[in-house]
Amino acid sequence: MSRHISLRHLRCFLEIARCGSFTTAASRLYMTQSSLTNIIQQFEEGVGLKLFDRSTRRVTLTDEGARYVADAEQLIKRFDASIADLRSFSQLQRGHLRIAVAASVLDIFIVQVIELMRGKYPGITFSVRDAGARLVEKLVDEGEIDFAITSSFSGRDELVYQPLLRDSYGVVFRPDDALNNEEGEIEWSALDARRFVGFTGDTGIGAFLHANAPDFFERAGVHDEVSSTTSLFSLMKMPGQYSILTALSVSVDAARHLRFRPLAAPALAREVCLITRRLRSLSPAGEAFVSLLLQVLADSELPAGVTLAKGL
Repeated sequence: MSRHISLRHLRCFLEIARCGSFTTAASRLYMTQSSLTNIIQQFEEGVGLKLFDRSTRRVTLTDEGARYVADAEQLIKRFDASIADLRSFSQLQRGHLRIAVAASVLDIFIVQVIELMRGKYPGITFSVRDAGARLVEKLVDEGEIDFAITSSFSGRDELVYQPLLRDSYGVVFRPDDALNNEEGEIEWSALDARRFVGFTGDTGIGAFLHANAPDFFERAGVHDEVSSTTSLFSLMKMPGQYSILTALSVSVDAARHLRFRPLAAPALAREVCLITRRLRSLSPAGEAFVSLLLQVLADSELPAGVTLAKGL
């Protein structure tokens, strides 16, 4: 005697309950009456209860069978609905993407991608995070977000970093600053470290600059710091300060009032990457998003100091 109960048993049970006849139910289920009878016998043996009273004229539910009809209908409905959801996800009719994006990438590129996604796949919704690079890597690693588009912070072994853009660093300042008296590259040694506003160490920019320009930060000592470009652009409304940012970061609308000069000796650049979990595939919606992102990057006129990563 098999005690394995499947959805097939439930569907056959419900069809007989609706029809009140093995013959009619078998016809509707496209099976022989003997096969249907065997399935119900297996079901009854498996649960240890009689579910139908059989007579020569009609089949009726036992009290136990009648009580179980509602539960069986709910189980079938939930199963069918879950399968329909999976098919919708695979066909990009529904889905939700959780992503983290550097503010500059969001402003210049990701808004375009989301607009394209809305046109092609209106059932896809988004959660967009703007967080420090350290937190972003943690969120991707722990599965709290599907992927991120930002610079690397610590290069975790559990994550995959696909370079998308090369983004050069430079000095950003107000138009009335003395740094605006000349054009072109400026060397780190020419900067007055006392006027510098930096980024906190948990940000991608802060971590990168501390690692790659240690002499400058030794000169700067304790200095003003911010944790986002939003805060920086507000502080830059005051005269007498400058910061170090990437070309992409100063191409957003919020920085239109500021000026930018590339840095030299050394010239530095960050990689903006697609960050995903190793050995974990993107959902169909995620793959569609990345495909459109690559298309947008290839078709866009990039700001000065920004180039596509090799291989794109």
